[in-house]
Amino acid sequence: MSTELEREVRKMIVDVLNLEDVSPEDIGVEEDLFSPDGLALDSIDALELGVAIQKTYGVKLDSKDEKLAEFFKNVRSIAAMIQARRSE
Repeated sequence: MSTELEREVRKMIVDVLNLEDVSPEDIGVEEDLFSPDGLALDSIDALELGVAIQKTYGVKLDSKDEKLAEFFKNVRSIAAMIQARRSE
């Protein structure tokens, strides 16, 4: 079952990246966002998404953070990272 934050993240991905042929409901919460079988996002998409996450949720993202790629793996990991950093 998807949480409200996961729904928000899926909508953000579609809106920020202008994914015209994808609806938020089409994105599985554990779907690998960067694999060719998933949304096949690239580093530019990750950068745009990172900026939107920082603006929307007020969380800090450090490009030198070794776990950053892990955080952006899927909707569930993005939502978990936002949740954890908001409560810091």
